[in-house]
Amino acid sequence: MGRCSLTVALPIISAAGVETVIIPTAVLSNHTGGGFKSWTFRDMTDDILPIVDHWTDYRHHFDAICTGYLGKKQVPVIAKLFDILKEDDTIVMVDPAMADGGKMYPGFDLGFAADMRKLVSKADITVPNLTEAAFLLGEEYRGDDYDEEYIKETAKKLADLGPGWVVLSGVSFENDKIGVYTYDRRADKFDYFCTEDIKGYFHGTGDVFAAALISGMLNGLSLTDSARLAHNLVHNAIKETVKAGEKELFYGVRFELAIPAFIREIEAKKSCLSV
Repeated sequence: MGRCSLTVALPIISAAGVETVIIPTAVLSNHTGGGFKSWTFRDMTDDILPIVDHWTDYRHHFDAICTGYLGKKQVPVIAKLFDILKEDDTIVMVDPAMADGGKMYPGFDLGFAADMRKLVSKADITVPNLTEAAFLLGEEYRGDDYDEEYIKETAKKLADLGPGWVVLSGVSFENDKIGVYTYDRRADKFDYFCTEDIKGYFHGTGDVFAAALISGMLNGLSLTDSARLAHNLVHNAIKETVKAGEKELFYGVRFELAIPAFIREIEAKKSCLSV
């Protein structure tokens, strides 16, 4: 209950026409933020590698492997998963979901950031927010005190950890705008895309963004176009959530109502590619 994690990723990627298989790292009755006061929890760590071993019996090829929120003891397990399932043309995307607003999520510490840094080193794409980027690099979080040169240097440092593509979310150079900054290390190319900044804290937006980003990549779109696609989906989902009223805010963004426009944008960009 509540829009986050796999309840967000699975429908978005599937709607984009990509067959999606999942390994739940845990099963919860609802998400752990906002208006929910309690929840049930079952750890699935011990099931992850047995599932992977079973999959290998089918010699199934994966075009991409994506990770989201992980528990502290799960990072080395997921690293082994990469080693087993990744092939030369498999895109690995790591969302280092561990911090926001200058603070670690409850239960995480700098040791976890170091472990996550090792996992990011195995990725082709990483999608941190600015807080997570600072912790990954062992640097002080600067809040709003940054310029474009700082963002560029941060993206380059993250790429130096291993990923060929870096996408920084929550980047703002104007008070009323917010967007995403991308870096393609191979092409040494930067790009920035922004929309209106709708103030507030909205649960699950990182999960929506990551799912939409990999959806674009697996539909043949560039990193830049995929990041813009993902940011637009998040922005439209937030607008739908705000329209629903205050009582909806803790539940997660209403991405379902933004999916039709998301699919149309994918198809339009694919049409341009085929011309």
